[in-house]
Amino acid sequence: MPSFSVRVLGPCSRAVKAWVKSQQVSSRKAHALQALSKQIERLPPGVREFVIRGAELCEPSNIHICDGTASENDTILTVLQQEGMIKKLHKYPNCWLARTDPKDVARVESKTVIVTTNQRDTVPIPTDGAKGQLGNWMSPGDFERAKSDRFPGCMKGRTMYVLPFSMGPVGSPLSKYGVQLTDSPYVVASMRIMTRMGTPVLDAIGDGDFVKCLHSVGQPLPLKAPLVNSWPCNPEKTLIAHVPDNREIVSFGSGYGGNSLLGKKCFALRIASRIAKDEGWLAEHMLILGITNPAGRKRYIAAAFPSACGKTNLAMMRPSLPGWKVQCVGDDIAWMKFDSEGRLRAINPENGFFGVAPGTSVKTNPNALHTVEKNTVFTNVGETSDGGVYWEGLDQDLPPGVTVTSWLGKPWKKGDKDPCAHPNSRFCAPAAQCPIMDEAWESPEGVPIDAIIFGGRRPEGKG
Repeated sequence: MPSFSVRVLGPCSRAVKAWVKSQQVSSRKAHALQALSKQIERLPPGVREFVIRGAELCEPSNIHICDGTASENDTILTVLQQEGMIKKLHKYPNCWLARTDPKDVARVESKTVIVTTNQRDTVPIPTDGAKGQLGNWMSPGDFERAKSDRFPGCMKGRTMYVLPFSMGPVGSPLSKYGVQLTDSPYVVASMRIMTRMGTPVLDAIGDGDFVKCLHSVGQPLPLKAPLVNSWPCNPEKTLIAHVPDNREIVSFGSGYGGNSLLGKKCFALRIASRIAKDEGWLAEHMLILGITNPAGRKRYIAAAFPSACGKTNLAMMRPSLPGWKVQCVGDDIAWMKFDSEGRLRAINPENGFFGVAPGTSVKTNPNALHTVEKNTVFTNVGETSDGGVYWEGLDQDLPPGVTVTSWLGKPWKKGDKDPCAHPNSRFCAPAAQCPIMDEAWESPEGVPIDAIIFGGRRPEGKG
């Protein structure tokens, strides 16, 4: 009879077989690995190979293949609580607060690169060695060296989570699939909100293509230094790399959403832009909304604004004009393709909202506030002593006796020099909870686009 490691992983490398054998520290552990082996055997061939190679490289102590169920999510949230990464917000059902390391609070554009053989395939090459502003290029050789410097053994002592996810409704002809390997349970909980994640995606992938996403916080166990806010990250070695030719994303050192939720900007815009170019469609940084006039005629509009220019507020707008109605399809990303009749159609590839909290109020976006009242993960916002959240621009008076703790974990009061919430603090909430979601927001064929609006921000100081 074949050895246990052969039965687990079949004809794979000696290093992986050795990894499996190294995990057999007890009969209970062996039983768990045997159960895992059955799960691995059921994975689509391409996914199975990706998982095996990830385990070989990162050397995790355990592997968990996510099914996306509510019970699994409860377990993940419990793990996050036990590790001190989140705390429960008792004022709202199933809402949680995470405080990150202050060095890990936003996307790191300077460490975000596109890997291509030819530099001009990624960015224009300025004359006289000037620094360009349209992205960062890395050569394949430099990328392989950077990867080899970071990933070997990076998940030691941790669990490697396997996240199969769909960008867009599962089964839609406009949707694309991905598999992310990560050692962050925060990523698991957030990706379950932001994407369609779980077993149905594995069935949909089958023998087809998928985007390979590898992520690690870069803090193998045992730790060499104490964590800040129980938040594992490695900002000195942070790197977010995209390899369009291979449909691959590699992220190291950051747990923050924009760098670690690889279905979002990394996949849905950067890699998807290349897929769209090859296949003849568009992946754009656009909201999608439906607007109905008093006569009952409905139009769908896409709108392109840079980050922090009001896409979410516009997508969730409450019209002040009598008889007009706005419904939300998506607030950030649109995938658009002409159908067989020449009509431009669009889907929102995301399943949730990853919105900036400061400035969100009853006045600016009441629908967003209703959306985040349950099942939401807040990151780096202020916390009230009665189990709620607070941020600049919320414009809500605190009840008598209620105090506020800032995102840095310090007492805070109005008038303090430092902000209560980080300027890039976020809420991560299911899109289905938005009270004005369009009835066709998950339509497999997408909604018909009648107009596209382009906007931006004025230079500071310009009237």
